[in-house]
Amino acid sequence: MNRRHGLIGVLLSGLLAAGPTARAAPPAAPPAAPKPDTQKPDAKPDPVANIAYLALVQKRVLPQSFLDQPPDDDGVQGARLALADNTTTGRFIHQAYHLEEALEPDPDAVVAAFRKLVAQGYRAFVTDVPADLLLRLADLPEAKDTTLLDATSTDDALRGEQCRRNVLHLLPSRAMRADALAQYLAVKNWRDVLLVAGPNPEDKLYADAVRKSARKFRLKVVADKPWTYDPGARRTDTGHYAIGAEVARFTQGVKYDVLVVADEGDNFGDELGYRATDPRPVAGTQGLVPTAWARPFEQWGGTQLQARFLKQANRWMTERDYGAWMAVRALGEAATRGGSVDGAAMTAYLRKPEFELAAFKGARLSFRAWDGQLRQPVLLADARSLVSVSPQPGFLHETSELDTLGPDQPETTCHP
Repeated sequence: MNRRHGLIGVLLSGLLAAGPTARAAPPAAPPAAPKPDTQKPDAKPDPVANIAYLALVQKRVLPQSFLDQPPDDDGVQGARLALADNTTTGRFIHQAYHLEEALEPDPDAVVAAFRKLVAQGYRAFVTDVPADLLLRLADLPEAKDTTLLDATSTDDALRGEQCRRNVLHLLPSRAMRADALAQYLAVKNWRDVLLVAGPNPEDKLYADAVRKSARKFRLKVVADKPWTYDPGARRTDTGHYAIGAEVARFTQGVKYDVLVVADEGDNFGDELGYRATDPRPVAGTQGLVPTAWARPFEQWGGTQLQARFLKQANRWMTERDYGAWMAVRALGEAATRGGSVDGAAMTAYLRKPEFELAAFKGARLSFRAWDGQLRQPVLLADARSLVSVSPQPGFLHETSELDTLGPDQPETTCHP
């Protein structure tokens, strides 16, 4: 018995000394399989579409009201959002995108930046520059093999007698805007127009477009009056009385259906509403405005674009932002459909009949062969509401109803 107890004690002592590791171990797990090598040593990076954004950034003239302060990043934020959209698509087809931003303080610096980027191999340029500087760039010897996507101008001359073969235009021209408004007035049977134009050159160009559209759609300009009043004391306690009296006097004795204002600088147009002698709507550059993009626009998925832009820029998308967004997206669409990120190949595809751009307008947009203008619907909106979209129902065209807005091919004066 003592020997037996001694043997058991020896065994227990050994187990206690060994601790938990002395228990029966579970069967060993098989070795983990090696992770697949997702980055192969010989994998090539995705080809890159190089796009240049070229802008003249000068001190903006503040508006008459503090309600609408011009953003410092107007335009370029739209290009940045489009770059993100292009990149999202490019990941699936192994295409990458780069946006080179050249925001210059004076025209000479813009020209120098353009020449430098061309020397670096850039061929696709999105521009936010005045009309005279755009023509200066387009006529440079270095611009011969480039394409300038004009993202912000509305000048009819750039689509007409001053057009260039290497320039495409994204925003609707003044003629397209005036036609969009005139179609709506014709549909509403508001055919008698009081036209009020400001003193600036841009105001006179807008007024000229309205006059041509009135003849085109059989409206009647019953009075064509320049605005010369300068309400210098508009912020005084009695400033609104003086403006109200002037507008009432200005509109007195004229029988009309709608007051169309040409005031691109926002100097007086907002003062005309509710102050005329007769109760009539205001349209044109203020009131009911024909535009490419508007804050209250939400149809055809527009809310999605509005929300993404608001998240990125912490402000609402402007028309300049939308023009830049369309320009960069057009290049992305050309790269996707054409299968090449080469600058010359992308810009060549933009001019092909099969090119189409989806831009939240409920229509397929494309560039007109005769003047480089992007054909598109034009919104009619005020600050809080989308009122209508032109072309209006009933205005027909043999190839595209969108070509009822602006000069059609037989009417073009563009002969580059």
